[in-house]
Amino acid sequence: MKATETLHQRGQSLWLDNITRGMLDAGKIARYIDEYSVTGLTSNPSIFDQAIASGDYDQAIVDKAAHGLAGEDLFFELAVEDLRRAADLFAPVHERTAGVDGWVSLEVSPLLAYDTEATVTAAKALFARAGRDNLFIKIPGTEPGLVAVEECITAGIPVNVTLLFSADQYRAAAQAYQRGLERRVAQGLDPVVGSVASVFMSRWDVAVADKVPAELVDRLGLAVGLDTYRAYRRTLADDRWLALENAGARPQRLLWASTKTKDPAAADTLYVQGLAAPLTVNTMPDATLEAFYDHGSVTEVLAADGGDSDRTLAAFAAAGVDTAALAADLQRDGAAAFVASWNDLIGRISAQTASLTAGH
Repeated sequence: MKATETLHQRGQSLWLDNITRGMLDAGKIARYIDEYSVTGLTSNPSIFDQAIASGDYDQAIVDKAAHGLAGEDLFFELAVEDLRRAADLFAPVHERTAGVDGWVSLEVSPLLAYDTEATVTAAKALFARAGRDNLFIKIPGTEPGLVAVEECITAGIPVNVTLLFSADQYRAAAQAYQRGLERRVAQGLDPVVGSVASVFMSRWDVAVADKVPAELVDRLGLAVGLDTYRAYRRTLADDRWLALENAGARPQRLLWASTKTKDPAAADTLYVQGLAAPLTVNTMPDATLEAFYDHGSVTEVLAADGGDSDRTLAAFAAAGVDTAALAADLQRDGAAAFVASWNDLIGRISAQTASLTAGH
């Protein structure tokens, strides 16, 4: 049995962190579903930027430009078309799991990361535009973003809370989700609204790689993961959550993101093998998925009590790493990087539109 199937049987969902029109046309995503136990998909501006640069979208760009679309509007039209197709591929999983799994994700403009009202407006519009029940709208877990998360959950919009880095940031996202559900219950509305909380892993180890002793290299991400998983399990056992579950609500699942190993000296499946846990999701790019399928292994799942995370985090603190401050830095820098990627994407679309339509 392949490691991907074993992990799936242990209760963790494997999602693909990639989508291109070429992959859809070639049947690659369908093959991952059939052969690799992939049950969902995430996307981001960088993924679409690289795909558009490949030329796969040239004719679509020309066609949409001819209808007056440009820049951000043109991008969202392309992205929604692709994600509808992906959502349809995962629809059988979504139905079979009664909505627990089988999701795809579309991100609101990162330019809105600190604008609550604009984020809520954009999220509602994108979800309606896509017209698929198994589509998450990605909203960053910044302070204004979490207010938008609560509002969207209250409105029944499924949300992927992204750009989380620590147990504290996860807890804040979980509380925003719960507040939204509590408002729905109080209003007599259906409390089943899908959500995941996406915690980024590899960036921790990149941030401290040259600042800690050799014995601590590539250990911070997994320690933070263990600490966050403990917070997750405690959240699911909390009386507040149990009251919501009694009203018919479902958990906001914990999702491991940024799981591509950045250190060439480390195992290429480090953040897959090290983060196995039931009722969680691990989303990974093609190369990581292929590596895990080829030579990955599943030994044991994460300890619900945090295992040795406290000891490891204490060792990093002794080495001068302030994880709370670093988590805030990583979220802020991540938001800025998303904006830069977004600007690159919209710039590329504009440049390709101008180039492809010149003379027409």
